[in-house]
Amino acid sequence: MKQFVIPELGENIQSATIVKVLIKPGDVVQQDQSVLELETDKATIEVPSDVSGKVVEVKVNEGDQVEIGQLIFTVDADGAADAAPEEKQETQPAPVVETPAPAETLAAAPSEAPVPAPVIEEQIAAPAPAAPVVNTPAAGPKVIPVEDQPPILQNAAPAAPSVRRLAREIGVDVNQVKGTGPGGRILLDDVKLHSKLLHQQRNEVQHISAEQHQQPLPDFSRYGEVETVAMSNIRQKTAEHLSYAWHTVPHVTQFDKADITQLEEFRKSYAKTAEKFGVKLTVTAILVKIISSAMKTFPQFNTSVDMQNKTIVYKKYFNIGIAVDTEFGLIVPVIKNADRMNIIEISKEINALAEKARNKKVGVADLQGGCFTITNLGGIGGTSFTPIVNSPEVAILGVSKGSIEPVYINGKFEPRLMLPLSLSYDHRIIDGADGIRFLRWVIEALENPMKLIIEG
Repeated sequence: MKQFVIPELGENIQSATIVKVLIKPGDVVQQDQSVLELETDKATIEVPSDVSGKVVEVKVNEGDQVEIGQLIFTVDADGAADAAPEEKQETQPAPVVETPAPAETLAAAPSEAPVPAPVIEEQIAAPAPAAPVVNTPAAGPKVIPVEDQPPILQNAAPAAPSVRRLAREIGVDVNQVKGTGPGGRILLDDVKLHSKLLHQQRNEVQHISAEQHQQPLPDFSRYGEVETVAMSNIRQKTAEHLSYAWHTVPHVTQFDKADITQLEEFRKSYAKTAEKFGVKLTVTAILVKIISSAMKTFPQFNTSVDMQNKTIVYKKYFNIGIAVDTEFGLIVPVIKNADRMNIIEISKEINALAEKARNKKVGVADLQGGCFTITNLGGIGGTSFTPIVNSPEVAILGVSKGSIEPVYINGKFEPRLMLPLSLSYDHRIIDGADGIRFLRWVIEALENPMKLIIEG
């Protein structure tokens, strides 16, 4: 008998809720086959099996809360062989070669490599055609005949597509994983161990629980009828993360307004062009482009502060998070390499990620790697607000509802469309003067789009 237990699902993820059980007793499960759909505090993901065989018993049901390491089902490995006799009809094994050294190792594209727009999910190399495999006498790993191996990619992590898929779904950079397979090849267990170590390190360094600052609540039922509802996983994670950010980041928020009268005319004039590409041209999409350019002019806005080692991490990539309001809570998917996209491509990315977030289909990797966050409440209302920095980022831009205001220009008042902006930042790395310079740069780009062409 073999057992399948809940693997490590990513940093700071201790438990999850079962959305779907994709197998039942009597089914034959193959290694890397998806067997569960789980809702974590970050996203809904599919979990692949690390065992093969005929399912004997399933110990969970849909809706159950499960923890890392919990037993989910058992399989009979011999049962799988009986159910698939055709796999034994090999007449002659394929030739076997030694696994190449790490520099020659065969792999798919790195999971963290830049992706051409508008596709935000990483491209996975197509698996090679099925071929017979045999075990080496010494260690027992599967060795792939050389004619069935994928093409060599230089500087790529040596990992199979299934291993890359697991790493991507649990938010692990496969290029950082140490492989223990032949020739340094990365196995499923290597990804799980790496995720566990990251989780332990983060707990040791950053763990500040909201419970430490929460006093017991009074008995509200003494004053009238109440209803107690459990927090969703996403709401719990949001509460814990924002509590951590608020208690560790010295926040400063600066406010200003941009005259977007001309920009609004430009946006409307190109609305039909955008529609031909299946998107709506929005201020948020334009701001993503502007912010990615502004961070190149003000690199301190694309950093993270490491107080433990007294260092500042300067990032050379430009990933912008977009806060999305869903019925399950606030989710912040990340547009990767936004500086390499045009505004139409950015609009497509925003639409795709927002749709995935609202349908609970966004992957863990879609929520990680952000450098800066934009949160736009203009569609709802409000004149200004103080957004909380999405740590370990160091700044966030809040956008409120634009309105027509009288502006004194050339000796007279003119009606202008003014957009309120709220920039919150980490005062440990960003000074007040730099904060307002950054905000003014953004405003000037909104008021004069030529600034992006000249300086961006």
